[in-house]
Amino acid sequence: MKDRIAIVTGASRGIGRGICLEFAARGASVIACARSEGPLHELAEEATRRELAGTIEPRMFDVCSRDAVDPLVESVSSKHERIDILVNNAGITRDGLMMSMDDDQFDEVLTTNLRSVFWLTRAVSRVMVRQRYGRIVNVGSVSGEFGNAGQSNYVASKAGLSGFTKSIAKEFGKRKITCNVVAPGFIETDMTAGLSEEIKTGAKKMIPLARFGTVEEVARVVAFLAGDDAAYITGQVLVVDGGLNT
Repeated sequence: MKDRIAIVTGASRGIGRGICLEFAARGASVIACARSEGPLHELAEEATRRELAGTIEPRMFDVCSRDAVDPLVESVSSKHERIDILVNNAGITRDGLMMSMDDDQFDEVLTTNLRSVFWLTRAVSRVMVRQRYGRIVNVGSVSGEFGNAGQSNYVASKAGLSGFTKSIAKEFGKRKITCNVVAPGFIETDMTAGLSEEIKTGAKKMIPLARFGTVEEVARVVAFLAGDDAAYITGQVLVVDGGLNT
């Protein structure tokens, strides 16, 4: 990934943070995007402290702001003269049973997890088409592939993400732009840390590898799809769940 220019959303914590560090370790220049300024600067400082081969550039960015998308892409393209990699990782949950879910709960999740991906991918793809190269990796979820009670909004957004990715893979293939989804299962993040021990124990019993995955394991899969070794892989959903849904 030496000298590659990458945009990563949802970069302030969890999987997004891990992706930024993995990319920087492989030599990429990473534009780390999130709404929280403090964690972004801590991330950039960690990259510097660890003397990684690449760099991390913090960028305040709200994926739900349509008006912020074009200025972000234009500024990155102008500064670096190209955009090689886009990782759409930002996502939220607003869980609840469908019958009691209100419109705002549904719309907020769809806007953050899916509509924002359309906005950013459309803007970045114009740069990638001109340069005839690009890697787009969307971070989905096993829930989007298999469903999950109490998450109809989240599942709809992630299932939509998989369908969206397969469609644009067919649109962009001739321009040497690949588009894939990484769908994690239970991963050790702030989100899973909030689960009760009873739920964690039950989940691990269903996972053949008998443990939760790590952020680093997911980040390495994303890095593979974003690199040249995956040049002949596009339109795929790569599930990283320890065999949970095998």
